[in-house]
Amino acid sequence: MLWDSRCTHCGMCFGHCPQEAIRPVKHSDGQIYYVTDRALCDRCGECIAVCPSAARELVGRWMSVADVINVIERDRMFYEESDGGVTFSGGEPLAQPAFLAEVLQLCKSLDIHTAVDTSGYAAWDVLERICAYTDLFLYDLKLMDDNRHRTYTGVSNHRILENLRALTERRKPVIIRFPLIPGLNDDEDNLHQLGEFVAGLPSLVRMDVLPYHPSALGKYNRLGQPYFLPDTRTPSNERLNEIIDVFEQYRLTVKIGG
Repeated sequence: MLWDSRCTHCGMCFGHCPQEAIRPVKHSDGQIYYVTDRALCDRCGECIAVCPSAARELVGRWMSVADVINVIERDRMFYEESDGGVTFSGGEPLAQPAFLAEVLQLCKSLDIHTAVDTSGYAAWDVLERICAYTDLFLYDLKLMDDNRHRTYTGVSNHRILENLRALTERRKPVIIRFPLIPGLNDDEDNLHQLGEFVAGLPSLVRMDVLPYHPSALGKYNRLGQPYFLPDTRTPSNERLNEIIDVFEQYRLTVKIGG
């Protein structure tokens, strides 16, 4: 990850990259910027070690199950005092099902409350495998219309909805998380379809409305990734209240944020 605001354009990273993945590019302002070719970078960390201004940062690392449990156990006192626990999020934690199941099982053996934050897009046997070790599911729902869901996420929502029904039929506590994105999923049709569907779930704790905010833009820039919603703005409080009113028509307990 490259923090442009910290970079002094010294070129040390360019001179020490063994993969020659960093190249100088002269911008219109006359300044030389050092750009990383992500296809060539093998994340060896050499550029990070020589950067004098900490402009380059390694933001991920490989961890074993034991490594994760050691980190979790450091906060045991906090869990006990707050009546909280551990939330496995991402990304998508179900993308690493064997690892997730093992860590969850160890957490339960240590009597630590567990929550899994998921899109629900996985084979049912993956969810079934972790059910016994998961105290709470934080479950994303974005769009109810399958065609629109395919357009914006690239996949059908059929599996997501079926998995959610199966979880709640097994009386697993679920908090629905609705990421509210103006212009994409805040139309009346989607809101009412969502409210009606969620109201029929038997073990729902509540529904969290998560208003869009552009805080991820900086992270995308630092990772050299394109950001597709640069002009989208956080919804107003007035609009949020209107959306809450829609969901409350279905007798749902609604919370902003979560």
